[in-house]
Amino acid sequence: MLYSNFKDKKLSLLGMGCMRLPLCGESDADIDVQATREMVDYAIKHGINYFDTAWGYHNGKSEEVIGEILSEYPRESFYLASKFPGYDVSLLGKVKEIFNAQLNRCKVDYFDFYLFHNVSEVNIDGYLNPELGIFDYLIEQKKQGKIRHLGFSAHGSIKTIERFLQAYAKDIEFCQLQINWLDWHFQKAIKKVQLLSSYGIPVWVMEPVRGGRIVKLDAEHEQILRELRPEASNVEWAFRFVQSIPQVKMILSGMSNLEQLKQNVATFEEAKPLSEQEMNALFNIGRQMTSKKTLPCTGCKYCTSHCPQHINIPEIIELYNERAYSGGGMIVAANVRARPKEDSPFACVGCRSCEAVCPQNIKISEMMALFAEQVKL
Repeated sequence: MLYSNFKDKKLSLLGMGCMRLPLCGESDADIDVQATREMVDYAIKHGINYFDTAWGYHNGKSEEVIGEILSEYPRESFYLASKFPGYDVSLLGKVKEIFNAQLNRCKVDYFDFYLFHNVSEVNIDGYLNPELGIFDYLIEQKKQGKIRHLGFSAHGSIKTIERFLQAYAKDIEFCQLQINWLDWHFQKAIKKVQLLSSYGIPVWVMEPVRGGRIVKLDAEHEQILRELRPEASNVEWAFRFVQSIPQVKMILSGMSNLEQLKQNVATFEEAKPLSEQEMNALFNIGRQMTSKKTLPCTGCKYCTSHCPQHINIPEIIELYNERAYSGGGMIVAANVRARPKEDSPFACVGCRSCEAVCPQNIKISEMMALFAEQVKL
């Protein structure tokens, strides 16, 4: 098992994400406990020492099941991470109640790692609101030893992440981001990593295979990768990419069965970083994959200077492109609705002034109308 050094800890570079545990029924809450126990046992015996769960995973059952299983092992033999569920704004005022419930669910006296969950446009104001006291409470738990390391996960924009860092960076020790070779440029993960680096904050990776989307490739794209690394699977390519990013200290994988776990463990037995040629091959494939359904915005901002409503059109197009490529998604819709109405697709008056100066000839007004219809409540 590959390991990374984080402060006084030696972390397995591969962590077991507990959002996609094996099921024994139709409901996401029907976790197959015995199959999960076998996976945890295999993971620990093969060097994995980091387990990542959260309040809402598996309809609230993930923390209970993982807590029960890990209680069978010495507490010092594993690191456990969970998160405060601020993605649900109705819970923002319940940090004390939820945190104590999580300790009970997980059968622990402390969390090794604890995160503000999904910092985004939806909840940033709440996370920064001193009257809600979320930050102050979590810092107090850290002082009491109930949180050993405090961090955050984020699906928000660079602007939103920077707002969070400007407020709390001196107390934030790590950040969990969606990073994979497709999103390195598509979702500007590279710029988010650079921003974190400027604050000296290391990176945890989530969605390294993008929920499996970058594992199922077209034959022509698979052929390109086979010519470069004949022995490597598409899954291995995904992991080798994130292993090659110097700032990365932890790579989480939400494995659903023992076979997936065994394959991933094998990939993390030795480092095989990608070359520049191999990186570029992935990026070229990514551009081809995303260009089929997305708009070719280059972020030149000619449109914004001609918009009478002063809408940040490139940001709207970024969100539109993510929805178009992914085929929907609650996070995108929620982030659009959380924007000020005057800076959203709902504010477009269809004057086409932006289209007159767009170098890419994007039909912006049509996009705005379609997007507004897609994300409306």
